[in-house]
Amino acid sequence: MARRLEPLTLDNLDELPVSCRDCVFWELDPVAARQAERNGGTGLEKEAWLSQLLLDWGTAGVVLSVDEEPAGFAVYAPAAYLPRIQAFPTAPVSPDAVVLATGRILPRYLGLGLGKILVQAVAKDVLKRGFRAVEAFGDSRWYGPGCVWPTEFLQAVGFGVVREHPRNPRLRLDLRSTITWRSEMEAAVERLMGAIRPEHSPPAPVTVRDGLTRESSPQP
Repeated sequence: MARRLEPLTLDNLDELPVSCRDCVFWELDPVAARQAERNGGTGLEKEAWLSQLLLDWGTAGVVLSVDEEPAGFAVYAPAAYLPRIQAFPTAPVSPDAVVLATGRILPRYLGLGLGKILVQAVAKDVLKRGFRAVEAFGDSRWYGPGCVWPTEFLQAVGFGVVREHPRNPRLRLDLRSTITWRSEMEAAVERLMGAIRPEHSPPAPVTVRDGLTRESSPQP
């Protein structure tokens, strides 16, 4: 399997699942989101939001492909660019953190550890930018794909609850909590990549594109 991680841009926005491509749950406050839905303009609002964020801040998400087919994505940004945060009972987020807003692994790729790869890629980029943590809002009553991460998943990949709530706790992944975090993160990415590499295949070369890891299949 050839896996590729690339920054989310206007060029690959259409690689997101249809239900996510035009979703503005995080990008607009609830009132503005309902208005955009009534006007049928959520797609344009999504593009405008991403374009502005890329200009102001840079990479705002990561898209994961397997064998050139979209397999998953994650979106993250400073809290100021995610108006929906104010509607959560466990807001606000800490000033030293970037928010892991939403993401998804497509059904056919579940169970391969790809969700952890996405979180590791986000953490690596956030750490490089000088932030101390990634925070996220969980859904403790999660029953299917939606705009909020399952609390159980966030805890499984290293997030800890910093503000309790029966439905939407706020969780945090501290990036500088231990002196070995950086090396542990890199090792975890390698282990996760190896977990879905075909048996008996030689290690695939790894290159970097726009600050995100790219791994290609070995050449014959």
